[in-house]
This record gives sequence, structure tokens and C-alpha cells, in this order.
Amino acid sequence: MTQPTSPSQELPLHSVYTAGMPELFAQLNISLVVSTYQAGKVILVRHDAEAPTNGYGATGVINTHFRTFPKPMGLAAQGNRLAIGGQKTVWEFHNMPAVARKIDPLGKHDACYLPRRIHVTGDIDIHEMAFAGDGELWIVNTRFGCLCTLDADHSFHPRWRPPFVSAYAPEDRCHLNGLAMVDGRPKYVTALGDTDTPGGWRANKASGGLLMDIETNEVVLAGLSMPHSPRWYNNQLYVLESGQGSLARVDLEAARRSPFTIHSSLLTIAQLPGFTRGLDFYGPLAFIGLSQVRDSATFSELPLIERLGEERTCGVWVVHIESGQTLGFLRFESGVQEIFAVQVLHNTRFPELLEWEDERVAQSYMLPDAALAETSLAEWV
Repeated sequence: MTQPTSPSQELPLHSVYTAGMPELFAQLNISLVVSTYQAGKVILVRHDAEAPTNGYGATGVINTHFRTFPKPMGLAAQGNRLAIGGQKTVWEFHNMPAVARKIDPLGKHDACYLPRRIHVTGDIDIHEMAFAGDGELWIVNTRFGCLCTLDADHSFHPRWRPPFVSAYAPEDRCHLNGLAMVDGRPKYVTALGDTDTPGGWRANKASGGLLMDIETNEVVLAGLSMPHSPRWYNNQLYVLESGQGSLARVDLEAARRSPFTIHSSLLTIAQLPGFTRGLDFYGPLAFIGLSQVRDSATFSELPLIERLGEERTCGVWVVHIESGQTLGFLRFESGVQEIFAVQVLHNTRFPELLEWEDERVAQSYMLPDAALAETSLAEWV
């Protein structure tokens, strides 16, 4: 049984969810941040306990809160920081609980993210991003085929590129796209081909994908169908084989013996009704983004298309990683066809994200503790 959320007033954005989703979010005390570059939105998926119940025994409803953003793709959260990769910028937002407490209705919001820093990268086609243990933000720079970080003096600082990519060039030679951190450092990446020509990965997109270890420069797995979102979780490596519409666990020992024999190294947990891209975990649960994918040459000839035909779905699916069982989902019915990133916000039930033009950004100040003790504007900080 599915229940509707409230559609956006800006665009025909509408979604439904399974009846158990409000209770699940309430029990876990989480919310989600979801990016959709196709719709130009960052979506906060929140549990609204104060809304009327859905009539099926659940507490409250799932609320989808849309914020406009230029081509949002990569997301990264650490502590009170939230980074969003956009069309030619990286935005860093900080949670200001004092502002959250003042948002109407009072007492409902438990987090409020305000823009704190904007870095202009130029058009580098930002894909996944992740904070390292030391707080540094690592970015998959897809257009230049490298991992990079940011500093005040440069558009970006290249830190690693695949050994088969001979030079930095804005040519999307291998479609580097996914990043997994291990022990607070970048470790695994995904790409759609081991190619070194402009857009060369497109020729074998259905089975040319690979998973790499950036510390050794070795290919862990080859022959994948458009892999995305590698993740290291509970001492296991997971990956979304997007062209199959699946979530899988990597058997690293088997992969080391034979990286080109994927059937013995890639253990499929679940096949889902969409192009899988965007992955995060909480406890035994995986939160997975699904896209309908466009009817274009880029997505033609994929196993997913052959399996599902036109019945492809967009939304966020919740899968138990041990059983492979789907425990619930949020499905977008209109307005949103593609998801890029899914990020769990821990211990945050009902967050807000303020857009740049919001007057509250102009009237909210974050000061050092020493200065704060000497100000009479405590109600504004």
C-alpha cells in the first residue's frame, strides 16, 4: 500500500511511499538528502510526526521537501557539514541549530543547513564526493578523469587519475564517477571504461565498467555494466551495478584471483526496478537511488533495459543487505526521473536547507565563542 506525499507547488513533483516508511524513519531517527540534477532539485526526505497519520497505523507521514539547485549531483555529509556539488561550484552548508529552533512552526525542525562557503570549480562534471577523516573534501572530477580536492588558489587540485588516462583534459575519457572511502581515505573508484580518448567509454558502456583500487592502481573488477557508488561498509565493499539495476557485494579475495571473472566475485544482493545510482547505509539497511534513465544512446543496450523495458522506476529503495528484501520505498510519480546521490543524515528527523535567496541567510550569523560572549545579538546566532 502506498500513500501520497504533498506535491510541490513549483512543478508537478509528486511521490508515493510504502506504508511502513514513516515508522521506519521514526525508529531510525534519520532523514535523507537526495540530489536530482535532471529536475534541478535537492530533496530532503523527512518524517513529519505531526502530520495526520496515513490511516494505516503509521505515525505521521513522509515529507519530501524540494530545494532548487543548479545541477546538483554529489553529496557529502560530515558532522554539521553538508557539501553539494553543482554545475560549476561546490557549496558547503553548515547546520545551525539556533536557526532551526526559530523556524515556524517552532520546535519542529531539528537542523537547518545554511550556505557557508562556495567554491567555483568551473564545469568539471562533479560526480560523487566524500569527506576524508581529516575533513578534506574529495571530489570525483569526471570531466578531467581524476580525483581532486579544493584550495583557495585553484579551480581544483588533481590528486589521482587512472594510469590508463594519459593526461588531464576536459574530455570525459573514462567517465570516472564513484568513490569509496576506507578508514577516512579514498580507496576505491568506479569508471565506465579503461579508455583514453574523448568519451571513449561510450563504445562499450554495457560491459566496460571497472572498479579500481587507487592505492595500488589495480583493477579490482572489470566487465561491469555501468558501475556507480562503491561503498566500504562494515568491512565489506559494495557497489551498484547500475546497468543491471542491482546492489552487489564484492568478494575481494575472489576478485584478486581473477578480476575479469565477475560472476564469482560479485555477489548480487538485490535486483531493483530502476537504474541504481546513489547509495548510503544505516544499520543493516541500504538506501538506494533508482532512476528511470533516459531513452538515449547512453543508456541503450543495457541489461536493465532488456529486463524491465519501459517499466523503470525513480525513487529511493530500502533494502536489507543480508536478506536482499525490499523493506520499503519512496517512488517519484512525476517531475523527477533521475536520482544521482542519496545521503543519510543521522539523528536528524526534520531538517531544513535554506536557499541562497532566503532572507534568513542574510539575518543569521555564526561567530566564534569568544565573540559570541561579547555580543548582544544572541537571538540571531
